[in-house]
Amino acid sequence: MIRTIITGSAGRMGKALVAAIAANPEFRLAGATEYPASPFIGQDAGTVAGVAALDVPISASLTPEMLANADAIIDFSTGNVLENARAAAKAGLSIVIGTTALTDADKAALRELSAQGARIIQTFNYSVGVNLLFFLSGKTASLLADDFDMEIIEAHHNQKKDAPSGTAVRLAEVLCEAADRTQDDLRYGRQGIVGARTRREIGIHAVRGGDIVGDHTVLFAGDGERIELTHRASSRMTFAKGALRAAKWLAGASAGYYDMQDVLGLK
Repeated sequence: MIRTIITGSAGRMGKALVAAIAANPEFRLAGATEYPASPFIGQDAGTVAGVAALDVPISASLTPEMLANADAIIDFSTGNVLENARAAAKAGLSIVIGTTALTDADKAALRELSAQGARIIQTFNYSVGVNLLFFLSGKTASLLADDFDMEIIEAHHNQKKDAPSGTAVRLAEVLCEAADRTQDDLRYGRQGIVGARTRREIGIHAVRGGDIVGDHTVLFAGDGERIELTHRASSRMTFAKGALRAAKWLAGASAGYYDMQDVLGLK
């Protein structure tokens, strides 16, 4: 039984994670948090998630009692990620992070925590299918990049705050690594660019509309043919189930800084 804390438990992903835990006998909800001014503070996390009451009230912060009675924390929140990770690491919890808007400095701080003994998984997308997309995109780029143009197109709901998505950013990193490109070769939307497309550039385009959960396409366009690798998510539950799979894997891992590719054995 993996006793798990969910931060941001009343958000879109938070509710999916709580529901996934409620449906999985290998997990138990050990705590739930929201920002201090949230109208959901004090309410049962299960009820807020649309499942049966779990006798876990939503708290305004991580408490020492909550941390002492948990094995893992899953954090998809947009604030206090490092603070939460430090508190969880100090208490000896496994740490699963799905927040997309992390800076290089944030990730460096997380790596330092892992060097000090923490077990951390941080990735932009916990979908098994998306992580297969990362793997296949890298393999395809290594074979075709010299003769094919590469473009990334992503689409999300109209409330998503960051653009491009963290998954698109990771796809760009995968293509750069596989095709010997750099961040200088990335082109975002091409607004104001005059002239033909260069051979080395990788285009990245963001679409925002309606309730799109998450679509990602990597396009390889050559003369007379093209290949499109596409993943479409129709439910946030796929990300929640992937995060639980990551937490289960991390429970048996040694200290380190991992991603979903490690969980799936794709490295």
